[in-house]
Amino acid sequence: MPNLLPDRVRGEYTLTADLTRISVTTIHRWLSTEAYWATGRSRDAVDTAIDNSYLYAVIASDGRTVACARIVTDHVTFAWVCDVFVDAAFRGRGLASWMVGDVVEYWSSVGVRRILLATRDAQDVYAKVGFAPLAHPERFMEIDRRPAF
Repeated sequence: MPNLLPDRVRGEYTLTADLTRISVTTIHRWLSTEAYWATGRSRDAVDTAIDNSYLYAVIASDGRTVACARIVTDHVTFAWVCDVFVDAAFRGRGLASWMVGDVVEYWSSVGVRRILLATRDAQDVYAKVGFAPLAHPERFMEIDRRPAF
């Protein structure tokens, strides 16, 4: 998929969608061992998910991948922000809010009208960039075949 979001710089960090700069090995480690929603996710599953969505990452000035997020979208009506993760050593610096905010701003600017995100415990982080609880949660349904956490 094309890189639709140009690199954005904030201090010593760069938000990018350039897969040549992003360490997928690092992202797989985070997701498979540290992320409550993805524990045990295989490298193959991570690679396939990236191939079928848009991956964004924050890169530190030393080249390390320190945060990531993916967008799954139809480019017009809907997008889902998922797999948002910030390396523990870089939390508390506003990287998640910046990254998700810029990604949401971009997809909104190209016409995507509804963007969803799910989180167990970071509602305050995403509220800073405009996310709010579902107006009508009773309208949403799911089939969840993931193994129990």
